[in-house]
Amino acid sequence: MPELPEVEALAHFLREHAVGEQIGRVDVAALSVVKSFDPPISALTGRTVGRVGRVGKYLLLDCDGVILAVHLARAGWLRWSDAVPAAPARPGRGPLALRVHLESGAGFDLTEAGTRKSMAVWAVEDPQDVPRIAALGPDAATIEPDEFAAVLAEAGGKQIKTVLTDQRILAGIGNAYSDEILHRARLSPFAPASGVDAGALHAVLRTVLVEAVGHLVGQDAARLKAQKRLGLAVHARTGLPCPVCGDTVREVSYRDRSMQYCPSCQTGGKILADRRMSKLLK
Repeated sequence: MPELPEVEALAHFLREHAVGEQIGRVDVAALSVVKSFDPPISALTGRTVGRVGRVGKYLLLDCDGVILAVHLARAGWLRWSDAVPAAPARPGRGPLALRVHLESGAGFDLTEAGTRKSMAVWAVEDPQDVPRIAALGPDAATIEPDEFAAVLAEAGGKQIKTVLTDQRILAGIGNAYSDEILHRARLSPFAPASGVDAGALHAVLRTVLVEAVGHLVGQDAARLKAQKRLGLAVHARTGLPCPVCGDTVREVSYRDRSMQYCPSCQTGGKILADRRMSKLLK
């Protein structure tokens, strides 16, 4: 799932390639992806892309007062082309969900792999008109240490992994970067939030995100996913050696996701119970 660093990198890419461009038209290939109706998505036609920003994991394109808000969800992506096909995109079962044509002939596709479709776009006049955006917690890239400490204190006994990934508590961090932050901070993902050194964790969080954004910004949009994987120490590296201590990276699996950690670095050598296997053994 694209998280804060990837969405920020996509925003940077669009600032360089789309700002100042006029939208020729927008083709919707998957009706389910559009979550708003007033203004209609067609209201973007003829407007100029003025600003591109991000809040949490949401990409925002301000087009003369109408904002295209995009949430890429688990398997969505933005694919840029210097010459998009001129023919209208046809609804179908493929990955294409929405295509934005620019007057220059360039443009981009929003695509989503797999059969579970959860990517979403809105055309709104204010990002806060999107209920999911209005419900977001403070942005992980800009939260200050004292505010972060208050967030952890309020979370109480909730597991720190859950706190970092709950968008209503803290916006922008998902499964991958929470694994990386907790590994760098040498914390168990199951540690209670109220027992964590908030100042130390905030410093690690900020460092990991700054490094990730710095690593990804400036990359071509097509290369961002591969570049993200190159920068990860534990996430999606089950069975490989930890780059810090050499211990084997372990995994805790759930029904539709998993998290990775290093026992030596994070849990005092303890192997955490795999939730999926624990259920099978009951």
